[in-house]
Amino acid sequence: MIAPAIVARALTKTFGQGELAVSVLKGIDLTVDRGEFVMLAGPSGSGKTTLLSILGCVLNPTDGDVKLFGDTTAPRPEAELPRLRLAYIGFVFQGHNLIASLTATENIVFQLALRGVPTREATREAHRLLERVGLGDKRDRKPADLSGGQRQRVAIARAIAGAPPLILGDEPTASLDAQSGLRVTEMLKELAREQGHTVLVVTHDNRIFHFADRMIHIEDGLIRDEPPIPSARPSARVPSTSLQNRVNS
Repeated sequence: MIAPAIVARALTKTFGQGELAVSVLKGIDLTVDRGEFVMLAGPSGSGKTTLLSILGCVLNPTDGDVKLFGDTTAPRPEAELPRLRLAYIGFVFQGHNLIASLTATENIVFQLALRGVPTREATREAHRLLERVGLGDKRDRKPADLSGGQRQRVAIARAIAGAPPLILGDEPTASLDAQSGLRVTEMLKELAREQGHTVLVVTHDNRIFHFADRMIHIEDGLIRDEPPIPSARPSARVPSTSLQNRVNS
């Protein structure tokens, strides 16, 4: 039997001690199948980002455990967390987190170098990934020379460099205009549908909810329900195209 991508059981997370203790997660159970595109929504302070950090091997839970693809990743000694992140996780952040002094290619090469890929091979792979997200002609541009949507597409290319099986997004469209946000989300959807990556996105952005295979609502540190996925308004959709043929935005 093939293990799910994510299995989290009875996760709790408390910050501080004694009278200053704040309970952020209060017993989360979550399963995500391989190849799913799941969105995690909820109000500010609900525990979404804390949950994403535990699933992404950034934090350990106070209690409970996490398995990624059948491997127990939490709790683990903190010294092991960077290795687990490299093995399993690609991150896409709200602010893209590209290194300003590096070109698009160099940002991806840097990520691959962390995985032990030689520079020449890493450069070829970076160029291939930039072509895949429609930015082959921007590979020598620095982040300041790219639009917000283009920077997020470089961030997606960096996230999938080295083929991590799980892509985690923390508000990846929050700082983008409507069209750029839809294009970026469509790319993440294609990674799940066509490339086999599992994608979990934390978002407040109701413009992109219709891309999800499944919506999960978290509030006050607990999963409350799985609401139905809203239908997209016709004017909000971006025509579906392959990653390789994406036009610049």
